[in-house]
Amino acid sequence: MIDPRLSINQATIKYADLKTALHVTVEAGVEAIGLWREPVQEVGLAAAASMLTDSGLRFTTHCRSGFFTMPEGPQRRASIADNLVAIEEAATLAEAGADGSTAILVLVAGGLPEGSRDLVGARERVRDAIGELAPHAAAAGVTLAIEPLHPMFASDRCVVSTLGQALDIASDFDPAVVGTTVDTFHIFWDPDVLDSIARAGREGRIATYQVCDWKTPLPADVLLSRHYPGDGVIDFESITRAVVATGYSRDIEVEIFNKEIWDTDPLIAVERTAAAFAAAVSPYLATHSAE
Repeated sequence: MIDPRLSINQATIKYADLKTALHVTVEAGVEAIGLWREPVQEVGLAAAASMLTDSGLRFTTHCRSGFFTMPEGPQRRASIADNLVAIEEAATLAEAGADGSTAILVLVAGGLPEGSRDLVGARERVRDAIGELAPHAAAAGVTLAIEPLHPMFASDRCVVSTLGQALDIASDFDPAVVGTTVDTFHIFWDPDVLDSIARAGREGRIATYQVCDWKTPLPADVLLSRHYPGDGVIDFESITRAVVATGYSRDIEVEIFNKEIWDTDPLIAVERTAAAFAAAVSPYLATHSAE
Protein backbone atom coordinates (compact mmCIF):
# COMPACT_ATOMS: atom_id res chain seq x y z
CA MET A 1 0.00 0.00 0.00
CA ILE A 2 1.33 3.43 -0.94
CA ASP A 3 1.35 5.83 1.99
CA PRO A 4 -0.72 8.89 0.98
CA ARG A 5 1.77 11.20 2.70
CA LEU A 6 4.76 10.00 0.68
CA SER A 7 6.33 12.49 -1.71
CA ILE A 8 9.13 11.61 -4.11
CA ASN A 9 11.82 14.25 -4.13
CA GLN A 10 13.04 14.48 -7.71
CA ALA A 11 16.65 14.02 -6.61
CA THR A 12 15.83 10.37 -5.92
CA ILE A 13 15.37 9.84 -9.66
CA LYS A 14 17.89 12.46 -10.74
CA TYR A 15 18.47 11.11 -14.24
CA ALA A 16 14.77 11.33 -15.15
CA ASP A 17 13.67 14.51 -16.89
CA LEU A 18 10.65 16.35 -15.55
CA LYS A 19 8.15 14.60 -17.81
CA THR A 20 9.46 11.18 -16.86
CA ALA A 21 9.67 12.03 -13.17
CA LEU A 22 6.05 13.12 -13.08
CA HIS A 23 4.93 10.10 -15.11
CA VAL A 24 6.64 7.42 -13.01
CA THR A 25 5.53 9.03 -9.76
CA VAL A 26 1.92 8.86 -10.90
CA GLU A 27 2.34 5.35 -12.33
CA ALA A 28 3.71 4.09 -9.02
CA GLY A 29 0.66 5.44 -7.20
CA VAL A 30 2.49 8.16 -5.28
CA GLU A 31 0.46 11.34 -4.83
CA ALA A 32 3.12 14.04 -4.41
CA ILE A 33 6.48 15.20 -5.71
CA GLY A 34 9.18 17.68 -4.76
CA LEU A 35 10.90 19.27 -7.74
CA TRP A 36 14.39 20.56 -8.43
CA ARG A 37 15.15 23.83 -10.13
CA GLU A 38 17.37 22.52 -12.92
CA PRO A 39 14.79 20.15 -14.51
CA VAL A 40 12.14 22.85 -14.17
CA GLN A 41 14.35 25.40 -15.88
CA GLU A 42 15.17 22.95 -18.68
CA VAL A 43 11.56 23.07 -19.86
CA GLY A 44 10.72 26.57 -18.62
CA LEU A 45 8.60 27.52 -15.61
CA ALA A 46 5.32 27.88 -17.50
CA ALA A 47 5.69 24.50 -19.20
CA ALA A 48 6.74 22.86 -15.92
CA ALA A 49 3.71 24.28 -14.15
CA SER A 50 1.41 23.01 -16.88
CA MET A 51 2.99 19.55 -16.76
CA LEU A 52 2.61 19.47 -12.98
CA THR A 53 -1.06 20.44 -13.20
CA ASP A 54 -1.70 17.75 -15.81
CA SER A 55 -0.05 15.12 -13.59
CA GLY A 56 -2.50 15.70 -10.74
CA LEU A 57 0.34 15.49 -8.22
CA ARG A 58 0.72 17.65 -5.15
CA PHE A 59 3.82 19.83 -5.11
CA THR A 60 5.70 19.61 -1.81
CA THR A 61 9.00 21.53 -2.10
CA HIS A 62 11.23 23.31 -4.56
CA CYS A 63 14.92 22.40 -4.28
CA ARG A 64 17.08 24.21 -3.86
CA SER A 65 18.27 27.75 -3.40
CA GLY A 66 20.47 29.59 -0.92
CA PHE A 67 24.27 29.64 -1.29
CA PHE A 68 24.73 33.13 0.04
CA THR A 69 27.61 32.99 2.52
CA MET A 70 29.95 35.15 0.45
CA PRO A 71 30.80 38.74 1.44
CA GLU A 72 28.96 41.66 -0.13
CA GLY A 73 29.79 42.14 -3.79
CA PRO A 74 28.69 41.10 -7.28
CA GLN A 75 28.66 37.38 -6.46
CA ARG A 76 26.40 37.89 -3.46
CA ARG A 77 24.09 40.19 -5.44
CA ALA A 78 23.81 37.52 -8.15
CA SER A 79 22.97 34.92 -5.51
CA ILE A 80 20.24 37.09 -3.99
CA ALA A 81 18.78 37.72 -7.45
CA ASP A 82 18.74 34.01 -8.19
CA ASN A 83 17.01 33.31 -4.89
CA LEU A 84 14.29 35.78 -5.86
CA VAL A 85 13.76 33.81 -9.06
CA ALA A 86 13.54 30.61 -7.01
CA ILE A 87 10.86 32.16 -4.81
CA GLU A 88 8.80 32.92 -7.91
CA GLU A 89 9.29 29.37 -9.16
CA ALA A 90 8.15 27.87 -5.86
CA ALA A 91 5.03 30.02 -5.75
CA THR A 92 4.10 29.22 -9.35
CA LEU A 93 4.59 25.48 -8.94
CA ALA A 94 2.65 25.33 -5.69
CA GLU A 95 -0.23 27.07 -7.43
CA ALA A 96 -0.02 24.57 -10.27
CA GLY A 97 0.01 21.50 -8.06
CA ALA A 98 -3.01 19.59 -6.82
CA ASP A 99 -4.92 20.57 -3.69
CA GLY A 100 -2.67 20.31 -0.65
CA SER A 101 0.41 21.59 -2.46
CA THR A 102 2.84 23.63 -0.37
CA ALA A 103 4.96 26.59 -1.48
CA ILE A 104 8.22 25.66 0.25
CA LEU A 105 11.65 26.66 -1.01
CA VAL A 106 14.49 24.63 0.51
CA LEU A 107 17.56 26.72 1.34
CA VAL A 108 21.09 25.32 1.60
CA ALA A 109 23.22 28.04 3.11
CA GLY A 110 26.50 27.51 1.29
CA GLY A 111 29.97 26.75 2.61
CA LEU A 112 32.85 28.88 3.76
CA PRO A 113 33.96 31.50 1.25
CA GLU A 114 37.34 30.77 -0.28
CA GLY A 115 40.15 31.50 2.17
CA SER A 116 37.80 31.97 5.14
CA ARG A 117 37.71 30.10 8.45
CA ASP A 118 34.92 32.24 9.93
CA LEU A 119 31.93 29.92 10.37
CA VAL A 120 30.16 32.32 12.71
CA GLY A 121 30.48 35.20 10.27
CA ALA A 122 29.26 33.02 7.40
CA ARG A 123 26.16 32.09 9.39
CA GLU A 124 25.47 35.75 10.08
CA ARG A 125 25.61 36.43 6.35
CA VAL A 126 23.03 33.67 5.92
CA ARG A 127 20.79 35.49 8.39
CA ASP A 128 21.31 38.75 6.54
CA ALA A 129 20.49 37.17 3.18
CA ILE A 130 17.30 35.64 4.52
CA GLY A 131 16.42 39.05 5.89
CA GLU A 132 16.58 40.41 2.34
CA LEU A 133 14.55 37.55 0.92
CA ALA A 134 11.88 37.22 3.60
CA PRO A 135 9.67 40.15 2.49
CA HIS A 136 9.63 38.80 -1.07
CA ALA A 137 8.82 35.28 0.16
CA ALA A 138 6.01 36.62 2.34
CA ALA A 139 4.52 38.53 -0.57
CA ALA A 140 4.64 35.40 -2.72
CA GLY A 141 3.23 33.13 -0.02
CA VAL A 142 6.41 31.05 0.06
CA THR A 143 8.08 29.53 3.12
CA LEU A 144 11.89 29.55 3.12
CA ALA A 145 12.99 26.26 4.68
CA ILE A 146 16.55 26.43 6.04
CA GLU A 147 18.13 22.99 5.74
CA PRO A 148 20.96 22.09 8.09
CA LEU A 149 23.46 19.70 6.50
CA HIS A 150 25.68 17.17 8.22
CA PRO A 151 28.88 18.81 9.56
CA MET A 152 30.99 17.03 6.94
CA PHE A 153 29.55 19.58 4.50
CA ALA A 154 30.27 22.66 6.64
CA SER A 155 33.28 23.84 4.68
CA ASP A 156 32.04 23.44 1.12
CA ARG A 157 28.26 23.24 1.13
CA CYS A 158 26.48 24.40 4.28
CA VAL A 159 27.72 26.26 7.34
CA VAL A 160 24.42 25.49 9.12
CA SER A 161 25.05 22.05 10.62
CA THR A 162 22.34 21.49 13.23
CA LEU A 163 18.62 21.99 13.46
CA GLY A 164 19.28 24.22 16.46
CA GLN A 165 21.47 26.53 14.36
CA ALA A 166 18.79 26.67 11.67
CA LEU A 167 16.17 27.55 14.27
CA ASP A 168 18.38 30.27 15.73
CA ILE A 169 18.58 31.92 12.31
CA ALA A 170 14.88 31.45 11.62
CA SER A 171 13.88 32.92 14.98
CA ASP A 172 14.19 36.48 13.65
CA PHE A 173 11.38 35.91 11.17
CA ASP A 174 7.70 34.98 10.93
CA PRO A 175 7.38 31.17 11.12
CA ALA A 176 5.08 31.23 8.10
CA VAL A 177 7.90 32.80 6.09
CA VAL A 178 11.07 31.16 7.45
CA GLY A 179 11.07 27.61 8.71
CA THR A 180 13.36 24.60 8.64
CA THR A 181 13.85 21.39 6.72
CA VAL A 182 14.11 18.34 8.97
CA ASP A 183 16.16 15.80 7.00
CA THR A 184 17.01 12.56 8.79
CA PHE A 185 20.26 12.04 6.89
CA HIS A 186 21.71 15.31 8.11
CA ILE A 187 20.54 15.47 11.72
CA PHE A 188 20.11 11.90 13.03
CA TRP A 189 23.57 12.01 14.70
CA ASP A 190 22.84 15.13 16.78
CA PRO A 191 22.45 14.34 20.50
CA ASP A 192 20.02 17.26 20.71
CA VAL A 193 17.96 16.24 17.70
CA LEU A 194 14.76 15.27 19.53
CA ASP A 195 14.81 18.41 21.68
CA SER A 196 15.44 20.50 18.57
CA ILE A 197 12.51 18.88 16.74
CA ALA A 198 10.30 19.63 19.74
CA ARG A 199 11.52 23.23 19.72
CA ALA A 200 10.84 23.49 15.98
CA GLY A 201 7.32 22.29 16.65
CA ARG A 202 6.73 24.79 19.45
CA GLU A 203 7.95 27.56 17.18
CA GLY A 204 5.89 26.35 14.21
CA ARG A 205 8.97 26.01 12.01
CA ILE A 206 8.93 22.50 10.52
CA ALA A 207 8.31 23.39 6.90
CA THR A 208 9.12 19.96 5.51
CA TYR A 209 10.23 16.54 6.74
CA GLN A 210 12.60 14.59 4.48
CA VAL A 211 13.81 11.04 5.00
CA CYS A 212 16.51 8.73 3.74
CA ASP A 213 19.06 6.50 5.41
CA TRP A 214 22.74 6.57 6.36
CA LYS A 215 24.93 3.50 5.87
CA THR A 216 28.67 3.04 6.20
CA PRO A 217 31.20 2.81 4.70
CA LEU A 218 30.57 6.09 2.95
CA PRO A 219 31.53 6.32 -0.73
CA ALA A 220 34.39 8.52 -1.91
CA ASP A 221 31.83 11.20 -2.83
CA VAL A 222 29.99 11.50 0.48
CA LEU A 223 27.26 13.55 -1.18
CA LEU A 224 26.06 10.31 -2.80
CA SER A 225 25.84 8.31 0.40
CA ARG A 226 22.07 8.32 0.95
CA HIS A 227 20.02 5.12 0.95
CA TYR A 228 16.45 3.88 0.97
CA PRO A 229 14.84 4.24 4.41
CA GLY A 230 15.51 1.11 6.41
CA ASP A 231 18.76 0.20 4.65
CA GLY A 232 21.02 1.92 7.18
CA VAL A 233 21.36 2.97 10.80
CA ILE A 234 18.91 5.85 11.24
CA ASP A 235 16.25 5.41 13.92
CA PHE A 236 13.20 6.49 11.97
CA GLU A 237 10.87 5.60 14.82
CA SER A 238 12.21 8.14 17.31
CA ILE A 239 12.66 10.95 14.78
CA THR A 240 9.33 10.39 13.01
CA ARG A 241 7.43 10.13 16.28
CA ALA A 242 9.07 13.37 17.42
CA VAL A 243 8.03 15.12 14.20
CA VAL A 244 4.47 13.76 14.43
CA ALA A 245 4.26 14.88 18.06
CA THR A 246 4.75 18.49 16.95
CA GLY A 247 1.53 18.26 14.93
CA TYR A 248 3.29 18.08 11.58
CA SER A 249 0.75 16.68 9.11
CA ARG A 250 2.21 17.57 5.71
CA ASP A 251 3.67 15.25 3.13
CA ILE A 252 7.02 13.59 3.79
CA GLU A 253 9.66 13.49 1.08
CA VAL A 254 12.17 10.78 0.35
CA GLU A 255 15.27 12.47 -1.03
CA ILE A 256 18.13 10.16 -2.01
CA PHE A 257 21.48 10.97 -3.61
CA ASN A 258 22.89 7.61 -4.67
CA LYS A 259 24.48 6.73 -8.01
CA GLU A 260 23.27 3.13 -7.91
CA ILE A 261 19.69 4.27 -7.32
CA TRP A 262 19.99 6.94 -10.01
CA ASP A 263 21.08 4.21 -12.44
CA THR A 264 17.96 2.19 -11.62
CA ASP A 265 14.93 2.44 -13.90
CA PRO A 266 13.08 5.44 -12.39
CA LEU A 267 9.77 3.61 -12.02
CA ILE A 268 11.48 0.79 -10.16
CA ALA A 269 13.30 3.32 -7.97
CA VAL A 270 10.02 5.03 -7.06
CA GLU A 271 8.36 1.69 -6.32
CA ARG A 272 11.27 0.65 -4.10
CA THR A 273 11.16 4.01 -2.37
CA ALA A 274 7.46 3.61 -1.65
CA ALA A 275 7.99 0.12 -0.24
CA ALA A 276 10.89 1.26 1.92
CA PHE A 277 8.88 4.22 3.22
CA ALA A 278 5.94 1.97 4.05
CA ALA A 279 8.18 -0.31 6.07
CA ALA A 280 10.50 2.17 7.78
CA VAL A 281 8.45 5.36 8.24
CA SER A 282 4.71 4.74 7.84
CA PRO A 283 4.30 2.68 11.03
CA TYR A 284 5.21 5.74 13.08
CA LEU A 285 2.82 8.20 11.45
CA ALA A 286 -0.13 8.68 13.75
CA THR A 287 -2.53 9.41 10.90
CA HIS A 288 -1.42 6.52 8.69
CA SER A 289 -3.88 3.89 9.88
CA ALA A 290 -6.79 6.32 9.64
CA GLU A 291 -5.93 7.17 6.06
